[in-house]
Amino acid sequence: MQGRPERDRWRLPEGLKFAPASASVLFVQWPGGGLRIALGIEYDGAPFCGWQTQPTRPTVQDLVESAVARIAGAPLRVVCAGRTDTGVHALGQVVHFDSDASRPRSAWVKGVNAHLSPSVSVIWARPVAPEFHARFSALGRRYEYVLLNRPVRPAVGAAGVGWFPLPLEIDAMRAAAVHLLGTHDFSSFRSAQCQAKSPVRELRDVSIERDGDIIRFRLEANAFLHHMVRNIIGCLVYVGKGKHSPDWIGQLLRSRDRALAAPTFAPQGLYLTAVDYAAQWGLPGSAARRPFSYSPSSPCEPG
Repeated sequence: MQGRPERDRWRLPEGLKFAPASASVLFVQWPGGGLRIALGIEYDGAPFCGWQTQPTRPTVQDLVESAVARIAGAPLRVVCAGRTDTGVHALGQVVHFDSDASRPRSAWVKGVNAHLSPSVSVIWARPVAPEFHARFSALGRRYEYVLLNRPVRPAVGAAGVGWFPLPLEIDAMRAAAVHLLGTHDFSSFRSAQCQAKSPVRELRDVSIERDGDIIRFRLEANAFLHHMVRNIIGCLVYVGKGKHSPDWIGQLLRSRDRALAAPTFAPQGLYLTAVDYAAQWGLPGSAARRPFSYSPSSPCEPG
């Protein structure tokens, strides 16, 4: 409503109060002065060795922490919803951090972006309750794999798509994907380096669509194992090119043997498109964004 105070347009988690500043200040304080802040982030994974910090290699986490610390005025740690691998991209990554700094909305979005490389951008920022955790509060994650299916390798945009030169049968891959739906032990699709305590995951949806030379695989689950999406894509491609029947996927799943599966597919075409949370946290809607598509409904902060 026009003329309504800024604070009345935000639903604050219980226990929060607005920091003493102008109405343009978005962030609020917990009793004691601390803040927990969530950010929505997108990034091109090509220049990075994954999300998680590494001593001698460039990572998204290191870059984001450095940029946020410049605005917060103190070192801090950033926790993400999903740790993407080398070369994997994100359109809907969510992170949180704690800070004593009270800053205007523009500082946590445009201010942080001013200290980031062109490959990383903060899309939105919100105050959250201290119980919120970007990883453990998530109800689900969504990924999309973009595959260029033509005889000739890509040049322009090669870092943003996977590539397979042989013809692929879409209906066979769809029939194979049905075997993966539901709650299963996904050991056959888990990397040897996976640190998850359990291989059991609930795969809620898999869709496969072709648009000319582009095939889009969309997967939604409560959580994913290390390399799980790329291993699934590799196995579906095996079915699509005729190496195995669709029923092979079900047999592979039941075998719980990674050695029987296809090799891990290339990272270039993989995107974390959304992370789902309960409405109580007050985060922007988690509609999955499509790679190479900018929608007016994207949850970006206003200019």
